[in-house]
Amino acid sequence: MDGWTFEGQPGALGDTTVTLVEGGSFCVCARNGDIVQGGAQGIFHADTRLLSRWEVRVDEAPIEALTVLASEPYHATFVGRAAPRPGHAESTLLMIRERYVGAGLREDLTLRNLSDEPAGCVLDMHIGSDMADLFEVKSGRVRHVTDVEMTPDRSGLMIFSATRSRGTRVLAEPAPFAVPGMLVFRIVVPARADWTVTLQVNPVLEGEETPSWFSTRHPLEHAEPVRRRADWQRHSPTISTSNRVLAQILHRSREDLGALRLFEPDRPDEPPSLAAGAPWFMTLFGRDSLLASWMALPLDQSPALGTLRRLSRLQGRTDDPLTEEEPGKILHELRFGMQFGVSPHGGLAYYGSVDSTPLFVMLLGELRRWGLHPKEVEELLPHADDALDWITRSADPFLFYRRKTDHGLVNQGWKDSFDGVNFADGTMARAPIALAEVQGYVYAAYNARAHFAHEAGDEDLEKHWIGRATRLREAFNERFWLPDRGYYAIGLDGGGRPIDSLASNMGHCLWTGIVDEDRAASVAAHLLSPEMFTGYGVRTLASTMGAYNPMSYHNGSVWPHDNSIIVAGLIRYCFVEEARRIASGLLDAAEAFGMRLPELFCGFDRAQFPTPVPYPTSCSPQAWAAATPIHLVRNLFRFDPWVPYGQVWLAPVGLDDIRITGIPFADSRITIEVRNGKTSITGLPDGITLRSEPRSPMSAHCGISPDPLIG
Repeated sequence: MDGWTFEGQPGALGDTTVTLVEGGSFCVCARNGDIVQGGAQGIFHADTRLLSRWEVRVDEAPIEALTVLASEPYHATFVGRAAPRPGHAESTLLMIRERYVGAGLREDLTLRNLSDEPAGCVLDMHIGSDMADLFEVKSGRVRHVTDVEMTPDRSGLMIFSATRSRGTRVLAEPAPFAVPGMLVFRIVVPARADWTVTLQVNPVLEGEETPSWFSTRHPLEHAEPVRRRADWQRHSPTISTSNRVLAQILHRSREDLGALRLFEPDRPDEPPSLAAGAPWFMTLFGRDSLLASWMALPLDQSPALGTLRRLSRLQGRTDDPLTEEEPGKILHELRFGMQFGVSPHGGLAYYGSVDSTPLFVMLLGELRRWGLHPKEVEELLPHADDALDWITRSADPFLFYRRKTDHGLVNQGWKDSFDGVNFADGTMARAPIALAEVQGYVYAAYNARAHFAHEAGDEDLEKHWIGRATRLREAFNERFWLPDRGYYAIGLDGGGRPIDSLASNMGHCLWTGIVDEDRAASVAAHLLSPEMFTGYGVRTLASTMGAYNPMSYHNGSVWPHDNSIIVAGLIRYCFVEEARRIASGLLDAAEAFGMRLPELFCGFDRAQFPTPVPYPTSCSPQAWAAATPIHLVRNLFRFDPWVPYGQVWLAPVGLDDIRITGIPFADSRITIEVRNGKTSITGLPDGITLRSEPRSPMSAHCGISPDPLIG
């Protein structure tokens, strides 16, 4: 089994599990706090399952779950009760498990005796480890190793696999009686009193032990994740609105994005990048991290800069068919698991993505438009040029993909499941494939580079990128448009044939502006048609297509981030009512999912079921789903900055009685308020003119400045 080419879906975790996440660590467990063997539960760090079993028994009986209190993404309190004491019908022993996840785990386990006499009991912690690679667990194909050794010592257990060169140390205070696979505590809990033990799970990678970030050596409030979360909350914009549901959804988004930030230990002053999502994608991705940090810009710009910097350091330098690395190419995914046989400190980059590279250039251009980090953006421009060199070496004029070996992903756009690109009759398309949205991304990347050149006064370079963008736009509208259908093909196959399925991808083309204005109305009508729009969102594939399945991953499901980009595209082309309908459906779905949008959900029509139907293996929290509500609000504000040209557009639709304070903009923090249909903005830097109107959809195109009087 190869992690990149696994063609199934991860095993479903079910709605009875709890996921805690912090950076590159996460824990999946049952609602009583136990981690049960035989499935996908576990404590994970550096793409390795450190523990596959973590079960408490009191007098050999399991704990019955009462409730779970999840106060932070990395922390939860599991409340349960032990079996009734001898001679009693009701339990009098309450179990409280305070769990903190980060570089392993810390758990403060308390037994509370609610009886008026002492309780004598034996508490056993059953421990198991397979040191399985994350890809093995995800696919349900764990290759059991025979050398996972458990060595008891006075403080707990040392677990290590020599063949995998990783392990974990389990520490307990007070000290237990330790045997392989179990920590035993013989205790007496006084009447109306507590007994507590603190347990720590520390990763051991390449023989080096890393203390849990929630170490017993310092107070919990001094732990690095706690300090980072406090900083994140302190510097994030604040929202005031009478719309309680919207406020809660945005709060959940902020919390989840904060938990998905990735910090590099050897670069403590570096801004963070974003992980794609929990539980299976707690690592840097190209496409996911770039899009999520773009969508999160109104909240915080640091993940965008951190993602760009980290991707630039990992930018392709050589040709390697096995990893699909090429000079200038931006990676698809960074992994640290042992199945690749690499150092956990270096990781392995896989480059099988056709869209990460143009998205890198697009995001850099977007930071420029916001006026954020101008010096750092300029320093990254050579990496954008290297990315564009890779694109132009491959594109003539369209950018195609085809995997280099049978170890790579078959499909390398955002719908990257093996059956994610197909014709209207359901036949799967064969590579090489040029995806519609990828041509839009390339077009936007060319435009971004042209504007960089314009601002630098380099007319020849500006004309070069204008020319490329113009030729691509003309060719796209000629070759991808299906005049008899009134929509754009999802792509072109290796023979140049249009892949004629009706899919959501063309909404991304609206976003990037590659769509001719006289065709945008037809595109919008198809996206909002009953075949595409469920009432909660736009399906990835229309219900009239041969491959349609509302319970599939990419062939009829609803993806929030996809819909958010469609909303941005509709807003760009001034289809306001259509954008509002989708945004309203997404926010209704978020409310139904407990104020948190999942990675995706099933594409059943809203009239068929009263609530959106979950997709069983959907990641949650997931970065671009978490960023979706923030991106929706930005687009409903019709907030469009262009700092290099000294302008910002603001013309809200569908929002009222809302005030957002502290939005990062240029070298300032601005406040936007909409009350009783009137809009105000304060804090704009000197030299910035407010335009209280929507920006023309064509004004960001090559050769057209945002104001006809400029450039």
